[in-house]
Amino acid sequence: MENYSVYGLALTEMEIDILTGNNQIKRVDILEDAGESLSPYIDIGQVEGSFVMLLGYWLTEQLIYDRQTGELLTNRTWNYKPPGARDIPIDFRIELLQKNPNPAGFMRSKATGEPPCCLAVSSIFAIQHALQSARKDAGLKREWVRLGAPTTPETIVLNSGTDISKFSLYNSAH
Repeated sequence: MENYSVYGLALTEMEIDILTGNNQIKRVDILEDAGESLSPYIDIGQVEGSFVMLLGYWLTEQLIYDRQTGELLTNRTWNYKPPGARDIPIDFRIELLQKNPNPAGFMRSKATGEPPCCLAVSSIFAIQHALQSARKDAGLKREWVRLGAPTTPETIVLNSGTDISKFSLYNSAH
């Protein structure tokens, strides 16, 4: 079997709450190269599932190990958070690239299950953009915020530039 390339493009629009770190994926647009799709609805489902699965990797699934024993501490649903129904983008649009047959694939098709995993990183770029906007609104200088996997609500709050002293009900200066 010959090797072949699979192409994909994702655009992710997210909203973050800089006080809680919670985020919501407002919209995702994906264009996926499926070659000549044998079953477009199955391929679209594969793209959706792959993307959402990796949203967990990038946004929620934090693995914490005990430094002494190496034991996994986040091994149950109370503290290990795979993506749920509320993590799926509100507006999720998948389109398959047309007229792009794959001469090396079965019946000119291409894989659609694993390749879209790479596209979920767009969620991190969307959070980076939202954090830059929040930091600008707070009057902070523009600087790159280091984000990784997972970018949890805690990570978002800590990098938002929010000054906790601004959240008092009583200002002692007056």
